[in-house]
Amino acid sequence: MIELLKEILEECYKYRKNGTVANYIPELAKADPDDFGMCVVSGDAAICSAGDHGKSFTMQSIVKPIILLLALMDKGEECVRALVGVEATGKPFDAFNYSDQALKCEHINPMINTGAIALCTLICGETYDEKFSRLLALTRKMANNPLLEVDEAVYLSEKATGSKNRALAYMLKAYGMIEDDVEEVLDCYFRACSIKVTSLDLAKIAFVLANKGLNGETDDRIFDKKHAKYINAVLMTCGMYDGSGEFAINVGVPAKSGVGGGIMAVVPGRMGIGIYSPSLDSKGNSFAGIKALELLSKKLDLSIF
Repeated sequence: MIELLKEILEECYKYRKNGTVANYIPELAKADPDDFGMCVVSGDAAICSAGDHGKSFTMQSIVKPIILLLALMDKGEECVRALVGVEATGKPFDAFNYSDQALKCEHINPMINTGAIALCTLICGETYDEKFSRLLALTRKMANNPLLEVDEAVYLSEKATGSKNRALAYMLKAYGMIEDDVEEVLDCYFRACSIKVTSLDLAKIAFVLANKGLNGETDDRIFDKKHAKYINAVLMTCGMYDGSGEFAINVGVPAKSGVGGGIMAVVPGRMGIGIYSPSLDSKGNSFAGIKALELLSKKLDLSIF
């Protein structure tokens, strides 16, 4: 497997130059576009890595499935479905124009900014500091890495330049979809997006989802398998922004990307995959990362279809 990963990276290196590093968050613009790493966790938590697999980056939107998971664990599916829908929007992840009418839950999903911001309000906790602490703890548990922390520079950069997310949050409040203080909700969301991981961390998190809630290294159950089914289904239809349909055809597995350059892919019952390459395509997905996943899926017949 390691040799295969090395071959795939070598074949896909050329695609690093095709995209651009995210620059609307100043700290993200500092990423090295030449970075390219990949990790696969499979079987009894067997680990295979290649390239810059130890390079750290922030989760950004890849944290959204974990926000959804904690909301499901805390409040249940009925409460989550009352706040956010499950249909792909067909629009960019930070779009405003969901509908010509009043904003409703069915207009948004958990994998876009509006949906994830709304779901932060469902996480249990007396304060938003406590809510975030519980989210970070769950992320650490899934990655089996107690050292995961927030990248403070990215967090502060996001907070200082997050005008569009503030507009989205105030839109949610204007339509009565959230009641809490907007700045407190956003602070939780910004910190969540700024959790720093590696490709290995993503692969381990993905493997827990592939393993229906079981930690492959400890065999402990982290969450009910029904939540894995729900999350993987949403990842399949909505996880790769408005490129999810094409990704389903070309790769065919549940996945979530982030503008930090990471991709977390779930192959149910088989493996978890983490990839990092910060140059993005026009939809906000890692350009070289998607190409690598297409090649890996073809060579190992990973598609669930």
